[in-house]
Amino acid sequence: MPEGDTVWRTAHHLRAALAGRVLTRTDFRVPAFATVDLSGSRVDEVVSHGKHLLIRTPEHSIHSHLKMEGAWHVQRIGTDWRRPGHSARAVLENQEWQAIGYSLGILEVLARSDEAEAIGHLGPDLLGPDWDLDEAVRRVSADPDRPVFLALMDQRNLAGFGNEYVNELLFIMGLSPHRRVGDVPDVARVISRGQRMLDVNKSRIERSFTGSTRSGEDRWVYSRERARCRRCGTRLLNGQLGDRPTSERNVFWCPHCQP
Repeated sequence: MPEGDTVWRTAHHLRAALAGRVLTRTDFRVPAFATVDLSGSRVDEVVSHGKHLLIRTPEHSIHSHLKMEGAWHVQRIGTDWRRPGHSARAVLENQEWQAIGYSLGILEVLARSDEAEAIGHLGPDLLGPDWDLDEAVRRVSADPDRPVFLALMDQRNLAGFGNEYVNELLFIMGLSPHRRVGDVPDVARVISRGQRMLDVNKSRIERSFTGSTRSGEDRWVYSRERARCRRCGTRLLNGQLGDRPTSERNVFWCPHCQP
């Protein structure tokens, strides 16, 4: 599942192939931007902010979000595509490299001056160079009655956590996902631990929370329905939690280790 670490790593690969080079071809396969042609433009930089990606030219920003199934593939010109062509939403080329955006949940071409319309609502970027722990704590703590799981998932509070990270982080910190933010003893410590988890995982494909990267051993609770806790042996619980009609998320927890 693409979360902040995956998006950071995607930006890293896109930056290596595109930044500082002139685009020789662009193909945006969404109706609103199908006629946009950025060939001849130089890519200034590629940056991530939470789960969002921005590929910047002097005048435009190509904004994308992977959602659940999206991916950017970077490959040499002339290399066979690794997904069906009908799933491609964007193709960017320079003289050496090709970047193909497949099944992107969001794809739009914005004026650089309009970037705030796409990402201005986001909280501090957990993997950004200007990461601001104090501001993240302030935002998360602003609603003390909200379940901590939902507060950490809210990208307006801090950008980069997804379902897997928040479930695993709360297990590691011994916190029930249903606990009120106001009842969390040290919100800053929780967020800092999660930021370190993202930072450790950002440079490797095999995401791990337990210290093991072996399949089936890399998670404590996430997506382990009806399994037993690796620490105490108690049967894990799972359910859904949401405070808005369309914001329900899957939660997994150990009732013994996360009181």
